[in-house]
Amino acid sequence: MTSRRAVLAFALIFSPALAAETQTGTAATSEMLDLSMYSRIRDEGFKHSHVMEYAAALSDNIGPRLTGSPAMSAANEWTRAQLAAMGCSNAHLESWGEFGMGWTQLGASLSLVTPGSGTFLAQATPWSPATKGAVEADLIEVPAIQAEGEMTAWRGKLRGKAILYGQAAMSPEVNPDDVPKMEHLDAAKLAAYRQYPLTEKSDQTPDYRKIFAGAAFKEKVAKFFADEGAVAVLEPGGSGGVLYDDLNSSMGWYVFKPDRRQAIPEEVIETEGRDRLSRLLDHKVPVKVKVNIETRFDGEHAQGYNTIADIPGTDPKLKDEVVMVGGHLDSWIAGTGATDNGAGVVVAMEAMRILNSLHVHPRRTVRIGLWSGEEEGLWGSFGYVTSHYATLHPSTAKEDREVPLYLRDAIAPPTMKPEAAKLDAYYNVDNGTGKLMGIYTEGNLEIAEIFSRWIKPLEDLGVTTVSNRSTASSDHVAFQQAGLPGFQFLQDPRDYMSRTHHTNLDTYEHLSEPDLKQAAVVMVIFLYNTAMRDSMLPRTAPPPMRRNEPLEGLYPNLRKIAKGI
Repeated sequence: MTSRRAVLAFALIFSPALAAETQTGTAATSEMLDLSMYSRIRDEGFKHSHVMEYAAALSDNIGPRLTGSPAMSAANEWTRAQLAAMGCSNAHLESWGEFGMGWTQLGASLSLVTPGSGTFLAQATPWSPATKGAVEADLIEVPAIQAEGEMTAWRGKLRGKAILYGQAAMSPEVNPDDVPKMEHLDAAKLAAYRQYPLTEKSDQTPDYRKIFAGAAFKEKVAKFFADEGAVAVLEPGGSGGVLYDDLNSSMGWYVFKPDRRQAIPEEVIETEGRDRLSRLLDHKVPVKVKVNIETRFDGEHAQGYNTIADIPGTDPKLKDEVVMVGGHLDSWIAGTGATDNGAGVVVAMEAMRILNSLHVHPRRTVRIGLWSGEEEGLWGSFGYVTSHYATLHPSTAKEDREVPLYLRDAIAPPTMKPEAAKLDAYYNVDNGTGKLMGIYTEGNLEIAEIFSRWIKPLEDLGVTTVSNRSTASSDHVAFQQAGLPGFQFLQDPRDYMSRTHHTNLDTYEHLSEPDLKQAAVVMVIFLYNTAMRDSMLPRTAPPPMRRNEPLEGLYPNLRKIAKGI
């Protein structure tokens, strides 16, 4: 999600080699590395790993973990129990407040009744109501409605119909030569991350007010469809066997709120199936489909919880200072949340296990935070930060009321709380299953030298890059917006954005065991070095009061909802 942009007028990146060669006057030269501990961490992490056991239990046994759902509650309790069993102290669940409706997808299907027969890849959209059993309905195609006046043309035409909604017929969007890509960060790409961008693209920062106003308008469209007697809405959601399913497809962003519940059942379907149906209708062939959406609501006032646990510090002077690691425990529903973000969760858990197994006695307290509500707006991490570290002051202007809090302009600097002085750093993992290849400093040049020194002995593991860029799209943003050191790692992308991110293929099979082991080892080394150094890591000033950065990947299709599709 979003993060502030470092306000630098020049490019400056410290390579590991440069930091290691610096002899005087730098923070890096004061970093005394315990290479014996590096070796012990590597041995435990690569030879005795539990990371895939954690991953199987989380993604296979518990499955998709939508915030507010019974599965999310099970995941909170399971992670708490595991952290306690491995030796962490004070393992507990911490509420960040009321979220909204609990919801579970029990089943979803779509089949062709006439002409011919056929089945389609389909799932319910998050917080969709259920159909009244399996419903056969004539299909009608309705292009994306952009304004209330466009609804008039459809009055009296939708009763008893299933609506193929969103895009015009015969749209040439499926490339038969395009397959989900496996991407890796090679030397040239890593070199690019070492360069600070001197220019910005004019289309980088979307207009969030327009985007979320578009989402709110979809709520009116859904109510119109329901009032007109339509039985279900079908929206396209990916091709090539990859089915995307998140709030971008739902008929509104805040459909998890009881007072904004979605008015009509909805499925997201494969684009190839949508196009087949659209072509039939375009050629005036009557189409009848069978739609079955089974969902369950579990109350209207589900609480959101984070899982928290500690390895207590042992230095009398430093033990009250805290080094944090985390990732978001919630997921979407199409897959089992293995890469988004089960991978980050199990890496963080494995890091805590390694520290416990090696009987490390950190000078500072090492704390894990596994967040919920990330996918709907960083609710869990922001709840934790605002409870413990700072009061934030986002815009309360009428035109911002649809925009999630983390995306709004700040109207005043954060008001810091006493605990903020004791938070040393927060390290986040949330970019899939790829190995860690470096880290973003969020523009903190002092810390670039320190990190460069830390990763020098990790070059053989592929960790080579310190980037002074900012990165967005996850829970470290909550810490950054409070003026606290929150960091995200530079990960090998693999097939995260091309295949598993928010899709039905976000499953255990797409996890990379060697990469997860490597990530846990690297994470432990960052936690250990932070917890053991004499002083806390250097901080930068709180973020400027300005419009935040774009979503950089978490919702790559978010601009679509501004157009009502």
